Amino acid sequence: MIMRLSQDVFGYQAIQVHDFGAGDALLEDCPVKRRWVLDLSSSEHSAMLALGEQLPVATDSIDLVLLPHSLDFAIDPYSVVREVERVLIPEGRVIVVGFNPISLWGLWRLVLRWQHKVPWCGHFVSYRRVVDWLAVLGFDVEQSDVAAFSPPLKRDSWAEKMMWFETLGRRIWPMFAGVYAIRAVKRVSTVRPIKMPWRGLRVLRPSRATSPIGSQSVIEKRNEHTD
Repeated sequence: MIMRLSQDVFGYQAIQVHDFGAGDALLEDCPVKRRWVLDLSSSEHSAMLALGEQLPVATDSIDLVLLPHSLDFAIDPYSVVREVERVLIPEGRVIVVGFNPISLWGLWRLVLRWQHKVPWCGHFVSYRRVVDWLAVLGFDVEQSDVAAFSPPLKRDSWAEKMMWFETLGRRIWPMFAGVYAIRAVKRVSTVRPIKMPWRGLRVLRPSRATSPIGSQSVIEKRNEHTD
C-alpha cells in the first residue's frame, strides 16, 4: 500500500515517523531524494531521536511525511498530525497507515490488549477520525487503500485458506478492513490582492461649488446679503 501511494511523490526531503522494525524500506521506492527515519530509540535505521508530537524539523521544509501506524501508538495522535502540518511545505503530502478498530483486527485488540503486546496495545485510531483531523488542518485526501480483511492468524496455512476472504472483503465491505492507508495533500489558501481597473473608472468633474472659484463666489454672495 505504501509503495503505491508514494511512488509518484517527488521532492527533496521525506521523513518517516517510527520504523516499527521495517527501517527505511517503506520509502525505498519513493522518488524523494533524501529520506530520514525518526524514532524513539536509536537503531541502525534511525537518523534522529524524536517524538511524533515534537518533530525536530523546521517549519515548511518537508515534502513527504510517512506515518506507519505512528498515530496508533502516539501519546497524543492529534498533536502528531498537527506537527506534520507544520513541517510540510505547501502541497506537501502525508501518508497515514493505521489499524481499523471496526474490523477483525479491532476485535482481536479488545481480547488481547491486556497482554500489552504490539500491535494490540495501540489506540487503533479510526479512518473517519483521521480524515476529520486532516480536514480541520487544511488537508485534502487524494488516495486511500485498505487491506487485511482476514483475522490476524499466525499460522501460514490458515492465512492461505483465508485469501478468499481478502478478495471478498475488498469488494463488499472495505470499511471493515483491518488496515487502511491515506494519502493527503496540504492545501494553503492564499490571498490575492484585487487590482483596480483604472481604465474602467469614471472621472467625475468637480462642481463649481466645491472648486476654489466657486467657493470664492459663494463667500462673496454671502457677504453681500449680510451687508
